[in-house]
Order: sequence, then structure tokens, then C-alpha cells
Amino acid sequence: MGIEQVHIDQIRKEFAKLQNKVDLVKLLSDAKNMLYGEECKPVQLKSLTYYTNPTLCKKRYHTFTIKKKSGADRTINAPVKGLKSILRSLNFVLQCVYEPHEAATGFVLGKSIVDNAKKHVGHHFVLNMDLKDFFHTFDRNRVKMGFMYEPFNLNGKKEPLAFLLASLCTHPFEIDGEVKTVLPQGSPTSPTLTNILCRKLDRRLTGLAYRFGATYTRYADDITFSSPHNIYKDEAFNKELKRIIEEDQKLVINPKKTRLQKAGYRQEATGLIVNEKVNVRRRYVKQIRMWLYYWEKYGYEKAEQIFKRDYFADRGHVKDNNAHLINVLDGKLEFLKMVKGDNDSTYKTLRKRFDKLSVTDSLFNKVLDIWENEGIKKAMEVYYNENV
Repeated sequence: MGIEQVHIDQIRKEFAKLQNKVDLVKLLSDAKNMLYGEECKPVQLKSLTYYTNPTLCKKRYHTFTIKKKSGADRTINAPVKGLKSILRSLNFVLQCVYEPHEAATGFVLGKSIVDNAKKHVGHHFVLNMDLKDFFHTFDRNRVKMGFMYEPFNLNGKKEPLAFLLASLCTHPFEIDGEVKTVLPQGSPTSPTLTNILCRKLDRRLTGLAYRFGATYTRYADDITFSSPHNIYKDEAFNKELKRIIEEDQKLVINPKKTRLQKAGYRQEATGLIVNEKVNVRRRYVKQIRMWLYYWEKYGYEKAEQIFKRDYFADRGHVKDNNAHLINVLDGKLEFLKMVKGDNDSTYKTLRKRFDKLSVTDSLFNKVLDIWENEGIKKAMEVYYNENV
């Protein structure tokens, strides 16, 4: 269902009138309806109560690991089905009510990594930084305080709602031998909540960038500064940067993922090239060309075998065990269009090759099925009609 401004306005009005859990259940049900249509089941009060309390629902999350690009393991805490449904509706509510700082580009309605990268194009120096254990830095009390301030204003008599929402969005995990109730990495609401709780960080780092003639953006835990001159050797800049992040906001800079990229070398922001224009890496386009070539040369079945061998061997991304060549190629081409634009010659050429292969294979399979079920005469008739 398409989300329009009228839906956002309705959510904001309902949130402002919240008084108790019954009102919250109605709000979440209305949000779910907007997202998935009237046929979806409304949120139940008993479900909200159950999933809010980790002592009642002990298995709210299941934990698994995925490979990072470095080859190390990343731990993901995914909510169980019932909780995920409630959190997705709540996440939509949060995104309607709250407008993030303009420097925040990750998990914001209407923004993408392309919007983040565009702000750093053509600068002589690009600094990338990563915040360590980002989601686990935000505990339940910090989340609750976020709900008590504007624009949520769940304070005074409404403070129990702030605690309820904070309890719903956090979970107790053992971290470095100590149990802490924090934002899970893998929950639908965690990225949106970090945008809410990082508003002061974004405001102060934007001010720091302005003082030194630089540009600042943040995509979740990925921080980028860019500037026409090298401010990153300036002791005053570095000292204030560290003070704001670590002392003022109680976050931790990951020194292993801090790097300064100079003009003349490849410069990136959130994985996209930003030297002269926003672009994907050469390897990305090369891989699309390679898989299209295999499909053209060997046919789909053989190309699919080669694709699966190479795709699952690539440790740099999360992999779907049921991934198929045609679907992955289509997704990669859509991403290429988002980055380069639908009028880009490289995108148009690759999309044309893909569409031709898709139509040809689809027609071949259709004719083959008709041949087997209705005979060669009917199969040739269909083939002729669709090729004229």
C-alpha cells in the first residue's frame, strides 16, 4: 500500500492523543493497516503485553551470525514473528512522528545511501569512521528518555508508555560477561531509534564540520566527513571530534575502521565511489556483465550453476540460500539504476541484455510446456504469435 502524507498526519494525530496501552494498540493496528491493507490482523493487547515483558516471553529473539566483508562474524538478533510484526508497525509510527536531523541518511523515509554519498562528491579529502557496538550502546533507560522528549512527549502521566515502548524495543543480552538491556542489532526499530537518540550527536558534528569548512553525514554507525582541505591533521578538530563522540555522547570510535581517503585515490562513502560522481565499484558492473555473458553463452540452467558456485563463495554479503540468478541480476540492475540513473548508458545496455534473455527464456519454457501438453502444432502457433 502506498504511504501518503494523509497517513503520516493521521499517525501523528493519534500518537499525540495516546493515553494508555489500549490507545497504543489501536495506533499500531492502524499503522499495520496502512502498511499491509485491511485484510491484516489487528494488534492484540495481550500480544503487546506478552512481547513487552522479556520475563514472560523468554524467546523474543533468535541469534545467528553472518559474515562481514572482512570475514569476521557479525551477530544478528532477529525478533520472532509475532514481535517482528508489532515492531514493524511501531517503526512506521516512529518514522511518521519523528523527523531526523538532515545529516542522518540511514533508515530515513525517502533517503538512501545515494543521498548520503552525494554530499561528499568531489572533495579532496574523505574521512570514514565507524562507531563500535553501535546498537548495544543504547540501553533501555536511554531509549525511554528519548520517548519522554519531543516530539513524543511521553512524560508525566504518560511516562509508563515511554517505559513500555523502551521495553518493547530493547532486550537483555549478555555482553562481555554482563547482562545489558539494549537495542538489538536486527530489530526493525533499532536503526530508527538510533536516529532519534543521535540527534544531538548529528547537530554537534554538523556544527564541528561547519567550523572547519567540512561536510558531515551519518548512515547508522557509519560517519563520513569530507572537505576541500586536510583538516584531519588539525589537533583542534580531532580533539573536539573525539570529545563530542566519546565524552559527550558516550559512543566509541572504532580505530580499525577509521580511514582518510585522498583525491587521486578511490574515495568512498557508504560503499559508493564519490571521487567525481556517485558510482558503484567497477567490480559491481563487471560481475553483472560476467553473469549475463554466462547466460548468453551457456543458457540459463548452466549459468545458474556457475552463479550459485560464485555467489555463495563470495563472503562479502548476506546470502539467501534460495537465491536465483534471474532475481539477483534484476536486483543488482535496480540498484545500479538507483545509483547511476535510468538514463545512464551502462545501465541501459545491461538492462536491455537482461530483458532480452528473460523474455527469450520465458518464451522457450512456455512453448516447451505447450508442446508437451498440447502438441507441436499449438506450440509453434504460440511461438509465431509472440515473435510477430
